[in-house]
Amino acid sequence: MIRYTFMDENVIYTNLKFLKGVGDKKATILSKEAGINTYHDLLYYFPFRYVDKSEFVKIKDIRSDEVFIQVRGKITDKETVSSGKSKRLIVGFSDETGRIELVFFAGLKWIYDKLNIGQNYIIFGKPSRFHDTFNFVHPEVESESSYTASLSVSENGTTCKYIPVYSTTEKMKNMFLNTKAVAKITRNLINECYGHIKETLPEYIVKHYGLMSLQNALINIHYPESPEILTKARYRLKFEELFFMQLEHQLQKSYRTNKSEGFIFSHVGENFNNFYHNNLKFTLTNAQKRVIREIRNDMRSTHQMNRLLQGDVGSGKTLVALMCMLIAIDNGYQTALIAPTEILATQHYNSIVSMLKGMNINVALLMGSIKGKARKNILSNLEEGTINIIIGTHAILEDTVKFSKLGLAVIDEQHRFGVEQRSKMWQKNSVATDGTKMCYPHILVMTATPIPRTLAMTVYGDLDVSIIDELPPGRKPVSTLHLTDAYILKLYDFMHKQIESGRQIYIVYPLINESEKLDLKDLMDGYDSITREFPLPKYQVSIVHGQMKAESKEYEMDRFKRGITNIMVATTVIEVGVDVPNATVMIIQNAERFGLSQLHQLRGRVGRGANQSYCILMTKDNLSADSKKRIDIMCSTCDGFILAQEDLALRGPGSIQGTQQSGVLELKIADIVKDEPLVRTTRDLAEFIIDKDPELSDKNNSLLRKYFLKHPVVSDYSKIS
Repeated sequence: MIRYTFMDENVIYTNLKFLKGVGDKKATILSKEAGINTYHDLLYYFPFRYVDKSEFVKIKDIRSDEVFIQVRGKITDKETVSSGKSKRLIVGFSDETGRIELVFFAGLKWIYDKLNIGQNYIIFGKPSRFHDTFNFVHPEVESESSYTASLSVSENGTTCKYIPVYSTTEKMKNMFLNTKAVAKITRNLINECYGHIKETLPEYIVKHYGLMSLQNALINIHYPESPEILTKARYRLKFEELFFMQLEHQLQKSYRTNKSEGFIFSHVGENFNNFYHNNLKFTLTNAQKRVIREIRNDMRSTHQMNRLLQGDVGSGKTLVALMCMLIAIDNGYQTALIAPTEILATQHYNSIVSMLKGMNINVALLMGSIKGKARKNILSNLEEGTINIIIGTHAILEDTVKFSKLGLAVIDEQHRFGVEQRSKMWQKNSVATDGTKMCYPHILVMTATPIPRTLAMTVYGDLDVSIIDELPPGRKPVSTLHLTDAYILKLYDFMHKQIESGRQIYIVYPLINESEKLDLKDLMDGYDSITREFPLPKYQVSIVHGQMKAESKEYEMDRFKRGITNIMVATTVIEVGVDVPNATVMIIQNAERFGLSQLHQLRGRVGRGANQSYCILMTKDNLSADSKKRIDIMCSTCDGFILAQEDLALRGPGSIQGTQQSGVLELKIADIVKDEPLVRTTRDLAEFIIDKDPELSDKNNSLLRKYFLKHPVVSDYSKIS
């Protein structure tokens, strides 16, 4: 994640080992364990909570073992007690209202020698209840004089009663870098950097939004003077973090618009019209028509399209993509469709070939498993321009794959790819138009994982967004039920009836990590149970998991697609890419181990035909509150966007697949769920600034320009005068 502070160059990049109280060994541990290498890194290593050093509890008033408290008193006695091979140190601690014991199990000699009978100390910790009395196990113990000194933030005597608590690791603690030690070196850092922390935001932004200065915010995020000031410091730092993220997105979009071009698809021709009038078997939904118009407008403009197409499972995204590909072909260009797995790529290939039946369009399939002469012929035909549509996996991104005239690239299930892969497709057929501009293929990325608007603004902020929010007519909602293992016999009876009616069934196991033997055993145990209940020769059962060879998986998938097998026992490899309209039942084992978005993806494998479909969520009896809430939400709605918003609120941005590579999870202080209004505010501000001043050349934006010239976010931006 980009950092946003400007200090004197000699200060900001100073190695942390030169800070008072650090040195070589501690600097090495801080670097390895927390990624802290410089003064700047430590400034942005924020506390996760604070201790109110102004509040003390009397021993007689201790009532709870659920909260951390402070007690002021004296050491009255100390004794090392042996119990078998183990030892413990028991220290008597008293104030004017009573006595309590401090118990230690490690570092006994050091603690024994450190604590002096009759001396005043401050202890901090969470009381433990032992029978009818309380004690403290390994509390923090600090002499009263040291405690008083710890309240001093700076050399000018500024004090703070709220002491920061930092995340630490065992290795840090072993090097005497517990939270108290980190707080101490942070105080040293603030003293050394005071007066050097320069503003990063223009004055007009700071004034308009009533923001605290950056220096005050950074001091008060570590050592707040009051809860009210802490709130202002947090707001300032959240604002800055989100604003620079949004400004970066807007700069990228502006650069594409003003400094790059897309190939112009000026007309809709024979292939599109032939397909629309002769091959399209049903009427497009209004949502599909709207999205095609949005994409069409992009492709006939002078700028390169970079558009995200969101659509729930079964909403018809592939058909929209195909019709846009036909527009590119009508204008003399080739197209590519990239999928994350060979199963999905093959599914797209078969589907598109079927839809284009009778049309003079050459479609080819390129995957890693295609070798030798067949692969060589595909690469040759692609470079010569005789292939109109190439469909495949990551294999299309390889340098050996060259196009004659690539005009449109479609990337399906975008969350399985990174920005780097998208960029590779940009370069496949980029052409210099003049001395300042480049011309790139249009890019359409698709996802069946609905993304809440707030998250889309942060993850895909540089893309325009289209949404297919309407399912084709005639689709029946999938009935979703929650069952526990106690109902397994009733479930088997239901499955028998579905199979007798000619339907097919999925059973999915939560193979979170395909290398875990325990999980694989769960899958195999489930397979054995199903084959005993549904034996040969009357029933056929397939099994698919990630450790199988590609050809074996494809063989089993094909048997299920052709209706040879009644039941498919699988892992989440069938989450995308399997389209079997005759499959009407999805049974998800251990459903509590999945997030809402993934459960919704799996549910989308059924409900693709005319028959009523069912999704059955199997769980253990004793669910956690969060798990039960997820299951209840799944049973209450089939709307993917509602589910995605709920998943985001329950589990954070990590619940949306692919955000790990987006940088959202690296936010230091902002929370895109809790801070949604601020996400929108900073987005609107960034759009306003770049719309008025796309190169940040206005003197009022000099600080912003200074930052982005120092940290370019778009190609050759630093060369713009």
